[in-house]
Amino acid sequence: MSALPKEGMIPKRLARLRDLASNLWWTWQPDAQRLFQRLDPVLWEEVRHNPVALLRRIERIRLNAAAQSPVYLELYDRILAEFDRAVAGETWFERSFPEHAGTTIAYFSTEFGIHEAFPAYAGGLGVLAGDSLKEASDLGLPMVGIGLLYQHGYFTQRITEDGWQEALYEDLDLENLPLARVTGPDGQPLQVEVSIAGRLVRAQIWRLQIGRIPLYLLDTALPENLPTDRELSARLYDGDPERRIAQEMILGIGGVRALRALGIRPGVWHLNEGHSAFSILERLREHIAEGLPFEEAAAWVRETTVFTTHTPVPAGHDRFSLTLIEKAFAGYWEQLKLSFEEFCELARQDEPWGPTFNMTALALRFSNHRNAVSELHGRVTRRMWAHLWPDRAVEEVPIRHITNGVHIGTWLARRMRALYQRYLGPDWMERVDDPALWERVLEIPDEELWAVRRHLKRKLVAFMRERARRRWQRNHVPPIQIVASGVLLDPYALTIGFARRFALYKRAYLLFRDPDRLRRLVNDPHRPVQIILAGKAHPADEPAKRMIQEIYRLIKDPSFGGRIVFIEDYDMEVARYLVQGVDVWLNTPRRPLEASGTSGQKAALNGVLNLSVLDGWWREGYNGANGWAIGEDRDYEDPEAQDVADAASLYELLENAVVPLYYDVETDGIPHRWLRMVKESIRSLAPFFNTRRMMKEYLHEMYLPAMEAARRRTAIPREPVL
Repeated sequence: MSALPKEGMIPKRLARLRDLASNLWWTWQPDAQRLFQRLDPVLWEEVRHNPVALLRRIERIRLNAAAQSPVYLELYDRILAEFDRAVAGETWFERSFPEHAGTTIAYFSTEFGIHEAFPAYAGGLGVLAGDSLKEASDLGLPMVGIGLLYQHGYFTQRITEDGWQEALYEDLDLENLPLARVTGPDGQPLQVEVSIAGRLVRAQIWRLQIGRIPLYLLDTALPENLPTDRELSARLYDGDPERRIAQEMILGIGGVRALRALGIRPGVWHLNEGHSAFSILERLREHIAEGLPFEEAAAWVRETTVFTTHTPVPAGHDRFSLTLIEKAFAGYWEQLKLSFEEFCELARQDEPWGPTFNMTALALRFSNHRNAVSELHGRVTRRMWAHLWPDRAVEEVPIRHITNGVHIGTWLARRMRALYQRYLGPDWMERVDDPALWERVLEIPDEELWAVRRHLKRKLVAFMRERARRRWQRNHVPPIQIVASGVLLDPYALTIGFARRFALYKRAYLLFRDPDRLRRLVNDPHRPVQIILAGKAHPADEPAKRMIQEIYRLIKDPSFGGRIVFIEDYDMEVARYLVQGVDVWLNTPRRPLEASGTSGQKAALNGVLNLSVLDGWWREGYNGANGWAIGEDRDYEDPEAQDVADAASLYELLENAVVPLYYDVETDGIPHRWLRMVKESIRSLAPFFNTRRMMKEYLHEMYLPAMEAARRRTAIPREPVL
């Protein structure tokens, strides 16, 4: 277990702070966070909102004072009672589907974004996985997560004076994380083995508790492994193909074996993207070892596998050369009673340079429950993979869509939550997927909504100024970099946010195509505009890093007046401040390459208006009155023509719609027409683009059919797996 203070170090009256710190349920409970913050507000910021680190470092005198405070104890007792209900009370799933209460859903993902204190995520895929586990806990779904424990997490981003991104890697401080090393009946750490290229690689198992949901993480940093194998779980998305395939063998094959070692036999296997598709091979191997012929084993695997694909970008689908597959699997195919050629056909995808073993193709071929993550992405995905079903028309390819959503408890600002509590009713968090509930948003007085929105923007500006001050103090960076970090921002000017992973198809450069026009826009003395950018480029993505550099050099131009800034090291903490504090959320992907996106959903929930290309989720969410659509609802053959048209549309909307509406303030100092659009945005978007609706869709359309199939299959007598 992580090194929380031993019993006796914490006053007996507050002893259960240890329980609370050991379960990441607190990450989506503002009052639980305040319980730790009130112990020592300064230390809480220093440890980056990590209660394990806080309890290890806090002075005993502060704990004693809290144990004597009636106000603190009242909050403590209330939060612990809520915690106990959340992790042990009767659940919605148990009430609704008692016949499936004993069926486990295994959720595999290469990354999980739970909180910034545990940096095991790179971007949207991981944050979606984290949000999914949190919602599964809220609903009581019988789920377990499977992933890897990255000793270096994802990289820390630093921007040099000339705008170049540097990637810094730091060891994960396991002592300050609520991780439990899983042990076996003999009290020794539980381990699994995977044969990779003819050598055995061992992995130990850690548990991270997310409310009701255990997340099991595999770690190869063991002394009995070769030095190179200890590094397999060191970094997220290793660029070397040999290490990448080994990572994915640990995740997929090792993940299945870890569940078996834990005594867990899932009825449903959900693969969040193709990185974990090797789990399919291991499950086939198990069934064949039990005596099933290959086709029957394959049918069993298909009936109980759910696969979600997240990207229409070809580079986002892992594929390996057949030479590398032959080396890495070294005879594994014989356990499937296949030849090497037959083994390769399970996932064969021909590329211009030759045949490959494609992880997405493997997952699609061996799952009966497949989905893309938005309506448009579904259409693109069916077209992209239609060759796997040559006897079907493209529109009949069996890949449906379940549009992504966001976990409201994680991303909603505390002040907005309090506002909703007043006007939506005390049980509103239990009904967030009910459209009728959100009609009440229209009853919120404009002055109250405006006061909250202004408060959140002041918090954002204060946060950025404090980050800039600390950077100045710590690194002594040149003054121009401090300006570029946001110290000159105005907490009352129209503020636009653009934050996401930097890749060329995200088109962060679109806003800068006409610098003179942009300069006039931001420097209007009567209606100023300020723009906040944030995001990381993959360390191996040189074009994306050059794009950041070019944008950063423009940002440093004094003629922009410090109104365009870049926040380095974008993470979940920065994301929360941005989606809660800006006025407008800008998204400019090259359609149709944005599978879904969720940052704009988080922003909308907090009263931020979307200004976006009609791609991903926004194509479904936009209704003409709840934000703005950049460009047309169409695809382009010519990328340059698309850039020209979309940039022209973006500037036109900013100049003639967005800016005038924001500054259309009436005599009471409130922009009522702006707030009318804000309310329409919340009313129309919040009930659908949330994980409660999303996870219920997965349950009804994917999990329950797989559970029924598993129940039918388990009725057949079987020999135990050796």
